[in-house]
Amino acid sequence: MAGQKRYICVHSHFYQPARGNPLSDEPLREPTAAPFENWNERVTAECYTPNAEIGNLELISFNIGETLASWLAENAPDTYQAFIQADRKNVEKHGVGTAIAQGMHHTVLPLDRREDKHTQVQWGKAVFANRFGRQPEGMWLPEMAVDLETLEVLVDNGIDWTILTESQVIGKPAGAGPFWVDLPNRKRIKVFVRDQGLSDDIAFNLGNFGGAGRWAREVLTQRRRYAGLLTLIAVDGETFGHHWSGEEQFLHWLLTYEAQAAGYEVVTLSQFARMLEPIYTIRIRENTAWSSSHGLARWATGSPDTQGSSYWKGALRRALDNLRWRVDDVYRREAESIGVEEPLQLRDAYIRVVLGYVKPSEFLRSQEVDVNGGDAKRLLQLVEAQYFRQRMYTSCAFFFDDLDDLSTRYGIASAAEAIRLTEEASGVDLSEDFRRDLSIAVDHTAESSDITGADIYDEVRAEITGSA
Repeated sequence: MAGQKRYICVHSHFYQPARGNPLSDEPLREPTAAPFENWNERVTAECYTPNAEIGNLELISFNIGETLASWLAENAPDTYQAFIQADRKNVEKHGVGTAIAQGMHHTVLPLDRREDKHTQVQWGKAVFANRFGRQPEGMWLPEMAVDLETLEVLVDNGIDWTILTESQVIGKPAGAGPFWVDLPNRKRIKVFVRDQGLSDDIAFNLGNFGGAGRWAREVLTQRRRYAGLLTLIAVDGETFGHHWSGEEQFLHWLLTYEAQAAGYEVVTLSQFARMLEPIYTIRIRENTAWSSSHGLARWATGSPDTQGSSYWKGALRRALDNLRWRVDDVYRREAESIGVEEPLQLRDAYIRVVLGYVKPSEFLRSQEVDVNGGDAKRLLQLVEAQYFRQRMYTSCAFFFDDLDDLSTRYGIASAAEAIRLTEEASGVDLSEDFRRDLSIAVDHTAESSDITGADIYDEVRAEITGSA
């Protein structure tokens, strides 16, 4: 074993949370991002563009969230194309790309119902294929949140592997794998496990390392004897240049020279998945995430991860869950009355409209749904409401300290649009019940002056309807 080749991979999770009112034409302005207009622009200048220009995207494994990808495509097209071309060049060179997919709306999948897990994974695959021109083999779990049902859904949708961190697994031998995880449906999935110590050290202490060469000599060289065949570092992509200014240089020199000098061959996860089949089987700790030591409470009930009282998160989720049930009930009832036999399949197919493959006016016909006139208009509105109903659960609506955060507003605004479309299509007004539920979500911090979810709902609804 002493002379056996060792491999290293850096995986970067590139993501920007959706913020503000998605139905507003007003540009996103965030004074805290000065001198830039918003944080998307600032992080692009500090991280995405420098990493693209220096060639780092071709050397790493990565996923890119859809909210970020769509923003880059419109506002920083050269940087966006660098992500696409990095993947394409690796396909040409190695037969596999650098990019992997992720769930469409960055929802915490274990908190979704199974049918919604399927939708998020299918839509995530569809937007990946649309951007990268191929089907994904791996998928990043938003917040790395996992349960067995989520892994079953990945397998059922043709995903070969995913990534977890060490605190989420049981019985792992040395190295990053890949390992098998057996599933209740008698299937199994490959899992790579990141080195939690190394990854967290890079995420939180990178600026103190003294450069890639020193770190490689003092850390990588010393650990070759016990590291296992593959070492996986997985961090937020924003680590290199945004969280730590100028440290895209650390990543570049590590992967172009210093890792090899320390005795490692640089690979991507897609390459390594093709090179080696799992030998060992491990188990997972269900309902865990990489960004919290409190299970999934940060996105469900509130937890000590955030400052102040976060009990508003439980009230917000309850309000969204109640709305989900009501929106879905109206959709199923109305769709079946019109003659739709599989409303969920129709909903899942709506991603073709979102991606521009088919015009809204042609969507129902393309799905062999034979309706016309008023029924067609109503059904299309109800399907569109399902899209916004899915989007209201974005993880960042629950992630931060304050109820009046722009990311939480985004989730509530998406819910407001689902309510508006449902009412226009069916005449059923779900706003009163939703507003009552939201009134229980109260943020008692001094900055927010006891603002409630109902207050935010009133504001975003006025913006949507133009009655502000």
